[in-house]
Amino acid sequence: MANDTSVRRLDLGYFVRPAVETGGPEPRVEPVLAYLVRHDRGLILFDTGIGAADPETEAHYRPRRRALPEALAAAGVALADVSLVVNCHLHFDHCGGNPLLGGRPILVQDVELATARGGGYTFDELLDFPDATYEELAGEAEIWPGVHIIPTPGHTDGHQSLVVRQPDGTVILAGQAHDFGSEFASDHLARRAALDGVTQPLPPYRPWLDRLTDFDPRRVLFAHDCAVWEPSSD
Repeated sequence: MANDTSVRRLDLGYFVRPAVETGGPEPRVEPVLAYLVRHDRGLILFDTGIGAADPETEAHYRPRRRALPEALAAAGVALADVSLVVNCHLHFDHCGGNPLLGGRPILVQDVELATARGGGYTFDELLDFPDATYEELAGEAEIWPGVHIIPTPGHTDGHQSLVVRQPDGTVILAGQAHDFGSEFASDHLARRAALDGVTQPLPPYRPWLDRLTDFDPRRVLFAHDCAVWEPSSD
């Protein structure tokens, strides 16, 4: 495992989710977060921000973008320094900066790429742009020592999360596997209750949570929530 692996959050703007999508009476403003992983082998960028959209989508979500080069510069790096791109999924608010990184490998699940290319999913210019270089995965993979991609379907069939082992504990970049840290915490406790043999009924939890828990995460970070999940003290 790399001894100097680190993770830095990048603020790439926000959008306004309308009330019809929040399940409540009010709209909600959500951040758009990416993550820069420094590793002995280079830099991994997990998600790339909000892409250009059509007028209807712009009016629906009212996004405010922070340019990817600006966010990277604040972290002391440039586009040319990025070695790999990993998208949790290919909706326009997660892959918007991909066209700026032509020629760099973009790691996605094969089912995600196939779905995106099927139409009605994302914007074509964010998907198959000049020099787009996809590396398709069919499940779990250790892409660099101590860095794993784990399928976490739900939000999309091909959603994936990134597991990064660090000297002070494992970090999971969960993308939109859960919208909020509180939802992850609820699933985590539901799993614990089930394993403790608590009498049903219990809420269900996502089955891939078993695999993520195998990594003994110390922190879990999200794409649309600034909260950080941490385990309760032992």
